[in-house]
Amino acid sequence: MRVLVVGGGAREHALVARLASEVGKSKIVAAPGNPGIAELVAVRPADLANPDAFVAIADEWQADLTIVGPEVPLSLGIADRFAEKGLLLFGPTAAAARLESSKAFAKSFMARHRVPTARFITCYGAAEARGAVRSGFTLPVVLKADGLAAGKGVVIAQTLDEADEAIDAAMNDGRFGTAGRTLVVEECLTGPEVSFFVVSDGTRVVPIGTAQDHKRIFDDDRGPNTGGMGAFAPSPLVDDELHERVMREIVRPVIAGMASEGSPFRGFLYVGLMITASGPQVIEFNVRLGDPEAQVLLPRLADPLLPLLVAAARGDLSAIACRLTDEKLVGIVMASRGAANRRYRGGAGTGRRHGLPRWHRAAAWPAGDRRRSCPDRSRGWPDIRRGDQSCLCRRGQDSFRRDAVSQGYRRTRCQSTHHNSARRPTSIAP
Repeated sequence: MRVLVVGGGAREHALVARLASEVGKSKIVAAPGNPGIAELVAVRPADLANPDAFVAIADEWQADLTIVGPEVPLSLGIADRFAEKGLLLFGPTAAAARLESSKAFAKSFMARHRVPTARFITCYGAAEARGAVRSGFTLPVVLKADGLAAGKGVVIAQTLDEADEAIDAAMNDGRFGTAGRTLVVEECLTGPEVSFFVVSDGTRVVPIGTAQDHKRIFDDDRGPNTGGMGAFAPSPLVDDELHERVMREIVRPVIAGMASEGSPFRGFLYVGLMITASGPQVIEFNVRLGDPEAQVLLPRLADPLLPLLVAAARGDLSAIACRLTDEKLVGIVMASRGAANRRYRGGAGTGRRHGLPRWHRAAAWPAGDRRRSCPDRSRGWPDIRRGDQSCLCRRGQDSFRRDAVSQGYRRTRCQSTHHNSARRPTSIAP
């Protein structure tokens, strides 16, 4: 089977590595890929905002299955374009992808189908949003850009001044472009966060694991949100009882609700949960694997990944199961100082690995060069320049140990880089 993987981050690097181990490197092509992916398989240049480009690549490559990693092409209807051409693709339609591409849609959908989530008000202007903050909620309050904002469109405002600043930045100053023209104002839930992952064929679901990630860029959960500074899997918070409750109260109603509204969901569904005193509540949906969660999730699958995705894309998971290993994984993101702020023009850093799997995350080739390998072979690690990121993973058979993350840090060195060490002592169960 020939497979096209759409995307160019560490999530896609992890997907490609897993699939290559199952079907061989020669059977996979990635577009646009990244320097780490290019070490494994052939890559093709492509614009993630142009779904038709991937139709052309799939046709040229004679792909039997296309797997979409990031959310942008899904929100732009790549699955719809492939369906029109009779090409098999794993991922939701644009209508189903609204679970992620529109926070306002997702919240109203959950309200219609009684899926537990925070109380909210959808606002279409700055004055309306300021009024909602003052009349409908107590502080702190959560403000979410409606559209896609690369994981950075959420602000937890501790004061009214912070809320007003966030509202003005999103709705008046255009910090998130069109994504911030509508804001969802939510009550602030408290409790630990868990990421819960399933594969769906539109009616059935197969759970594929849990994880916990950390988004703040500095220690002690300080600093702005990022796309993710690290993750571990599985979550020690999810026992069998909680797992079944999430499936019963959230996952199955969501899949049934999307089908009943005429937008059956096929693909990865990532449910971001807050485990509150009253039970699990949905913070957000993603319609793809997370990054860095994919890097710690995929190695735990005991059964082949490709047959699972093929069956889901064809709409029939009835004969498919997915067993998980007992392995525990920790992923640490190493990022240049500019990774959380595109305006920053900071220095570069270098890292070093000693036998740790490394997923290349966000760097690009020099302009015009689609073949050059990024890693510096003398050190076995890429230079980490402005905006670049890589994810190191450590795995083990035993239960989570607090030294797992510490060992990961000891096996890297960095200058002028970011890594989140805030959870080192506390978030890994003994």
